[in-house]
Amino acid sequence: MEFTLISMLNGLSYGLLLFMLSSGLTLIFSMMGVLNFAHASFYMLGAYFGYAISNALGFWPALVLAPLAVGVVGALVERYGLRRVHKYGHIPELLFTFGLSYVVVELVQLVWGRAAVPYKIPAELDGPLFTIFTTTFPIYRAFMMAVALLMLASVYLLFTRTRIGLVIQASLTHPDAAEALGHNVPRVFMLVFGGGCALAGLAGVIGGNAFVTEPAMAATVGSIIFVIVVVGGMGSLGGALLASILIGLLQTFAVALDWSLQSILKFFGTSVAPDAMYYKIFTLTLAELAPIMPYLLLVLILIFRPKGLMGKREG
Repeated sequence: MEFTLISMLNGLSYGLLLFMLSSGLTLIFSMMGVLNFAHASFYMLGAYFGYAISNALGFWPALVLAPLAVGVVGALVERYGLRRVHKYGHIPELLFTFGLSYVVVELVQLVWGRAAVPYKIPAELDGPLFTIFTTTFPIYRAFMMAVALLMLASVYLLFTRTRIGLVIQASLTHPDAAEALGHNVPRVFMLVFGGGCALAGLAGVIGGNAFVTEPAMAATVGSIIFVIVVVGGMGSLGGALLASILIGLLQTFAVALDWSLQSILKFFGTSVAPDAMYYKIFTLTLAELAPIMPYLLLVLILIFRPKGLMGKREG
C-alpha cells in the first residue's frame, strides 16, 4: 500500500512536469504546424534563467521572470529566424530548430560552464508534506503538481473563454479573414511560439532544482517530449496530458520494481536454464528496462493507433 501510493504520487508529479514541458510543443504544433526540435533547449534555458534570477532576487521572482525571459527569446527566434525559413517548407524549419538546439547548448556552456549548477529548492518548499507509514512525500513535488494543474486551467481558459484565444484560433483556421478584421496574424504566431517556449521555461524553473540543472538536461528530456506528443496525438493538448501521466507512472513504477521474466517464471514453478539461448533477456528487470519503456509504448501506439490516444482519425 505504501509503495503503491508513494509511487503513484511520484509518477503523477513527474508526469505533470512532462506535461508542462510538452504542452508548449503541442500548442506550437497545433497552432503553427511547426515541430520545434529546440523545444527542450528552452526548458534548459528556463532552468538556467531561474537559477540566475533566484540567486539575485529569490525563487519567487524567478518563477515569474524566467518564463517571461524564455518567452521573449522564443518570440525573437520566431520573428528573426523561423519566420524567414517558414516559406521554404517544413524541412528547413526542422533543420533550423535542430541547429538552434546545438547553438543553445554551446551558449549555455559558455556562460555557466559544463558542470551542473547548484540550483536549490527554496527553503520554504524544502521538506516533507506528509508521511505515509515510513515514507515521506516532499512539499516541492506537490508544488510542481499544483503549478502544472494551474497552468493547464489557465491555458484552457485562455483559448476557450477569452478574446485572445478566439483571435488565435481564427488566425489558425481563417488567417485571411483575421487579417481582414485588422489582426496581425504573423504577430499572433510569434506570440504563440513565444508562449509555448515560456511554458517550457516554466517547466525548467520548477524542474531544474527538482532534478539537475546541467547542459545535458535538454538532451535527457528532448526525446521524451516527442514521444508524448506522438503518443497523445499530434496537436492534442488533452492527449499530451494523458500521455504525460501515463509515461510518468510507467517509468516511476518500473524503476521501483525488480521483476524479470525469470522471476515471473519461477513464481509459476518453472525457469530458464542459465545456458539457454537468450537467457540474458529473461533476467532483465523492469528497472533496467525503465528508460526504454516510453519508446516501447511509442512503437505499440504507432502499430495499433497511429493517430495517438486522442488524435483525430481520418475518415
